[in-house]
Amino acid sequence: MTKSTKRKFSFEFKLAAVRRFQAGESQVALAQELQLSSPDLIKKWARIYRNEGEDGLRPKSPGRPISPPKAPTQPESELQRLRRENERLRAEVAFLGKVNALRDEEQR
Repeated sequence: MTKSTKRKFSFEFKLAAVRRFQAGESQVALAQELQLSSPDLIKKWARIYRNEGEDGLRPKSPGRPISPPKAPTQPESELQRLRRENERLRAEVAFLGKVNALRDEEQR
């Protein structure tokens, strides 16, 4: 059985369906009675309920979660900037040395 529109189910509806399923009712019979598009929805809700509890069945806000505001960072001192640049340059020299060594091996 297929539905043409995507339905949204309330927390109470999902919780009641999961509890009936856990009480021993067949997921196929429940899906038909509740007019769900697929019996797998009940199985999915039951798994979420098992893993996350009732809060897992509650509707979630759409989109990316809001990140906490970052603490204001102090400007980097010149010494710290130079050390970071020095480390980057050392890594670059080591990388180029390995590239040259590989190139020399290929030419042999």
